[in-house]
Amino acid sequence: MHYVGVFTRKRKIMQKYIYNTNDLKDYLGFGVAGNFANHLDEAGEGGEFSKIKTQEKDAPKGLFPFYIPGNDGFLGEFPICDSSINHNDCEHLQVEAEVGLLCDFEYDNGKLIDLKPRAFTAFNDCSIRVNDGNKLSTKKNWGKNSKGISNEFIEIDNFSEEGILNAYHICSFIKRDGILHDYGTTSAVNSYSYFFDTLKGWMIDKFNSQEDCGPLEELNPFIQDIEGKKGIFIAAGATAYANFGKKHFLEKGDEIFIYVYNGHIHSFEDIMNDMSGGNIHLKHCSKLHQIVE
Repeated sequence: MHYVGVFTRKRKIMQKYIYNTNDLKDYLGFGVAGNFANHLDEAGEGGEFSKIKTQEKDAPKGLFPFYIPGNDGFLGEFPICDSSINHNDCEHLQVEAEVGLLCDFEYDNGKLIDLKPRAFTAFNDCSIRVNDGNKLSTKKNWGKNSKGISNEFIEIDNFSEEGILNAYHICSFIKRDGILHDYGTTSAVNSYSYFFDTLKGWMIDKFNSQEDCGPLEELNPFIQDIEGKKGIFIAAGATAYANFGKKHFLEKGDEIFIYVYNGHIHSFEDIMNDMSGGNIHLKHCSKLHQIVE
């Protein structure tokens, strides 16, 4: 039995720290598909997922890989950056604002036994919107700087409704030609279809049992060498889109803002003031700011 434990200290108060993005090169990266109501349909992917059957109506559709260290294919390219997105001349590129979970794991006898979320951050699961019948993973990693992550991580005191993460919200914006636009709907973290223990148990099951079907892949082959890795990074799922996000794809020069903030402490006005250059100290917040290049 192998257990990876990076964050071992237990605290009852919020602890925020700066994390070196390059340290994630030793983590496997996976995302949750369809964990917010209406997101897949708004992203034009509802049809591709129609053949995926779930036990509950609002359950996520499955997990997909976006980075596998040592993989011989495109998934082996480290895609995460905290400052820019590589447009790569893609015509249909969209922001996906999410909570990212840095997890330790327990693995035994070819099975994932446990996941232990230790910290969270703002994440941009930037995606290419092309309905070409290929696996979802092919639209998630097009090389260097195709994903976004804040270097501000907040330690998880308790991954449950009693923990600090239950008070956090997700919001995202695009600044284009000096004009700020809502890109995703402002959403409470606890409005994810699956989160906390429900999401954790569901993910463990999917890592061990998900089969190749439609846009999703069998996952077990991706975790065969997991014992040599530091942990697993999970993108928990993207929010629904605001009107601007539904109708506009990314362009070079756009500025992306994603905030995961404590809605009991920081107001939406605080977020707006921060983007306007105000001297706001967002202590209880993980902020991602990227330029599309």
